[in-house]
Amino acid sequence: MKIERLYTRKIMATTRSAAIAEAAAAMRHFQVGSLLVMEDPPATGKAVGIVTDRDLALQGFASESSTVGSVMTPVMATVPATADIHEALELMRAHGVRRLLVTGADGNFTGILSIDDLIDGLAADLAAASAVLKGDIRGDAAGLGNVKIGG
Repeated sequence: MKIERLYTRKIMATTRSAAIAEAAAAMRHFQVGSLLVMEDPPATGKAVGIVTDRDLALQGFASESSTVGSVMTPVMATVPATADIHEALELMRAHGVRRLLVTGADGNFTGILSIDDLIDGLAADLAAASAVLKGDIRGDAAGLGNVKIGG
């Protein structure tokens, strides 16, 4: 399965100098678990990291006067939108991250892929496989046995 079916197309952002409380409020308001961190001033369009709800929980609220820049992860792992789930999982494992920034053919960010997105996609695939298996079992139970179609 390609990740283009799974990732979130909306990327919310903040700046390196933003207060942690401001970032937390934005995550809560937009119901997201991460914010892309942009250079100050944001008009430069340069992304410098990512801050997650986990960063805030583990590091941020020890000092509420801290800024996003002091708790963000400066490494942003990326994956092309055309990648499949297995490539994305391998990238997450290799970089030790739970989210990947998704890039389009032009190299620009088009969204974000979380481990939750991948699990949802894998669960859907497993449910479909389960339905196929249940159909085969019902067919066998109905006495159809081995049905040969065609020559």
